[in-house]
Formats: sequence, C-alpha cells, structure tokens
Amino acid sequence: MPGASEERQRIENEFLVALRRTGAVMQLMSQAAADRLGINATDLNCLNIVALTGSMTAGELARATGLTTASITGVLDRLEEAGFVHRERDAQDRRRVIVKLNVSRGMQDVAPVFAPVLKAWRASAVRYSDAELHLILEFQLQLEQIMRDQLTRLRAESAHP
Repeated sequence: MPGASEERQRIENEFLVALRRTGAVMQLMSQAAADRLGINATDLNCLNIVALTGSMTAGELARATGLTTASITGVLDRLEEAGFVHRERDAQDRRRVIVKLNVSRGMQDVAPVFAPVLKAWRASAVRYSDAELHLILEFQLQLEQIMRDQLTRLRAESAHP
C-alpha cells in the first residue's frame, strides 16, 4: 500500500507468509486425514464440500470443485463405496443425481479425526474476547471471498488461455 509505514509493510508481509504456511499445513493435514480415512485428498475435499453445503447434485459438486463430471463420478463412486455418501435420483428430474452425506459414517469415522483440531482451536479461542473473535471471523470471511474470487479467475484463465 503506497505510503504505508515500514512497520505496516512488515506486518502485512509477515501475515502473508503466515497465510502461506497455514495453507501448506492445512493441505498436509488434509492429506494425512484422508490417508487415515482410507480415501484421497480430493475425495476428502469433495466430502467436506457436501458436508458444508448439504445435499447437492453431482453437477453442482463438479462446479464447486472445478473437476470434470467424469472425475466427480469417480469421486462419488469411491465415496459411496466407502459409505461416506449416497446418491439418489431427483424425484422431479430423474436425470439428476443428488449426493447426500451419510451423517452416521461421518460422525463415526471423520469426526474423530478432526476432533483434536477442534479441541485445540477452542482452547486457543478462549484467549480472545467476543469482539476480537468477531473481527477475526470477519477477516476470515473476507479472506475466503478473496480466495474464491481468485479461484474463479484462475479457472477462467485456464479455460481461455
């Protein structure tokens, strides 16, 4: 930012480096969790999207991930075989397939993998006031939107080089 103090620039740079490190560790954590669950990291990411979004069509999942519909079919085959999701035909449009989370399987197998992370996060969060947590959440939501926008940009550039 033009005119920013050296201290401000230093803090912003340190923050960006910390974000990169956190992103790298999150990817490694995701891979380790997927290994523990006996699935691959892409499948775990898709499972997470379904868990966060709720029931969705295979096409919606393909759009959310940027994967082809053929790739999503493979992901869903593996997740369904492992018991994490099931597919149902849409009652209004039999051509559409709705992907639904198997909540009991998630609670049995996925939740214990991530429970220690949640426990550690909650232990850390107690150090912050409600107002501070609200500010952190607001910033995190802005960061998520920035990343979504950049993901859209990268996909568009890849589609039309």
